[in-house]
Amino acid sequence: MEQSSKWMILIASTWIQAFTGTNFDFSSYSSELKSVLGISQVQLNYLSMASDFGKAFGWCSGVSLMYFPLWFVLVIAAFMGLVGYGLQWMVIQRIIILPYFLVFLLCVLAGCSICWFNTVCYVLCIKNFAANRPFALSLSISFNGASAALYNLIANSINSKDDTLYLLLNALVPLVTSVAALPILRQPHSQTLRADSVHREYLNFRCLTILAVLTGLYLLILNSVSYSAQTARILLAGALFLLVLPVIAPGVICTEEWSQLFHPNNYMSLEDNDPDDFGMHKEMMWKEASNMSFWTENSHGSKEKESWTSSFLLRDRLLLLGEEHSANLLMHRLDFWLYYLVYFCGGTLVLVYSNNLGQISESLGYSSEISFLVALYSACSFFGRLLSAAPDFLRDKMYYARTAWLAFALIPTPLAFFLLVLSGSKAALSAATALLGLSSGFVFSAAVSITSELFGPNSAGVNHNILITNIPLGSLLYGLLAALVYEANLGKPNQVLVLDGSKVCMGRNCYIQTFMWWGCISLFGVASSFLLFLRTKAAYDSHERNQNWTRLI
Repeated sequence: MEQSSKWMILIASTWIQAFTGTNFDFSSYSSELKSVLGISQVQLNYLSMASDFGKAFGWCSGVSLMYFPLWFVLVIAAFMGLVGYGLQWMVIQRIIILPYFLVFLLCVLAGCSICWFNTVCYVLCIKNFAANRPFALSLSISFNGASAALYNLIANSINSKDDTLYLLLNALVPLVTSVAALPILRQPHSQTLRADSVHREYLNFRCLTILAVLTGLYLLILNSVSYSAQTARILLAGALFLLVLPVIAPGVICTEEWSQLFHPNNYMSLEDNDPDDFGMHKEMMWKEASNMSFWTENSHGSKEKESWTSSFLLRDRLLLLGEEHSANLLMHRLDFWLYYLVYFCGGTLVLVYSNNLGQISESLGYSSEISFLVALYSACSFFGRLLSAAPDFLRDKMYYARTAWLAFALIPTPLAFFLLVLSGSKAALSAATALLGLSSGFVFSAAVSITSELFGPNSAGVNHNILITNIPLGSLLYGLLAALVYEANLGKPNQVLVLDGSKVCMGRNCYIQTFMWWGCISLFGVASSFLLFLRTKAAYDSHERNQNWTRLI
């Protein structure tokens, strides 16, 4: 039942993603952490940055997978989260007293655990669904966006008035989920794929995506009414049922495998294809790449007619998708650094916004709405991640390079920030948070597929973790900018409120300059994404033509 086991592995990866997105709920307890430690907004920003700084060591998880099995790396990630979040909870409960520097290191450890969890899930999807990799990645990663909404339900079902409970849940829930998933993940992954199984996988992914949409709508619509413990428990039970519901899918796969025993002629392995056809296909790919390279060199040769713009678009660009890139080769790729800049000015910027969402809501006078806004951002991020599969679902009707979809997905980001500049109303804050959740969710999910396509699927575990090293850098710079603007407004007596012995900046001026800067930076990210699209368009078009040719043989 090899085919059945890989679907169980995919479902297990969605469970892991659903309960390990612990970075989303930082805003829920950040104000309490600031009060207990007696630190300034700048120091709180450093703790937020520390969690993101842990992602700078995410590449270690990719290297570890070269020497250790997946299940072992998963266990390490769970214990890092247990220590990182568990000791922070003891600090915030005043059970133990730790200096600020040690709390900083605990945040780094907790952030590192998230990267290790993500890498495990990425590798599982890439290994088990080579033919439909983007669908598997989109489905799995999307559930990471539901984490905050799920944690909000769990916290409200226990004690809705205790914000410190999120830290305890961050420590225990991923550990329990990992232990539950271990028996499934230790199964061998699928090695071969029948020719007609690709279409069956596609149909299964459509069913699973519909179930995922229902889960997201459930969390988005009903999460806002989880104000009592009894109501929250009922809603939590419904959410858990929806998470378990996809387990029905492997039963369909088993039925197909049994039918193969009775109708073996209806199934054909990809290995049965004519090797001459396969060789001809590879020869066509390399011939086309050579033609593209020759055309590029000729373009560079006619310097009198060539503008600097065309020179930038053609110089050292990728000619084929899927070529494996070592870390050293990656560092010398102009396309990688342009891609790095796009992520830095897009997804990373929105991640910093989500980390500051608690303070932003508090300053605008909506402190009672923090849990709702965090859940809203989480749910919209969930849908954004699911939408990243749209290029593959719509491929037969309309085809654009995945980098083009990435560029379009970034457009709502500057719109949301400029909306916050224009208005500080609750409706504007909610709308902007929803737009940013959708945009960043698409970016976070699509980026894994783009990394795999541009720089090779086998190197994706390491290369994607190199890409997200921009997150701690962005967290430091963007967060420091927000903190300095915030602290500057604390010097104005009419904008200061003292809560639990801690000074809180009140009013739109606390963040309006930050929103203006963030809006301009995100515009630069949009422009960079369109340049990336123009540089990679030829490689994507070539790949699509070759895919169409493969379907005909």
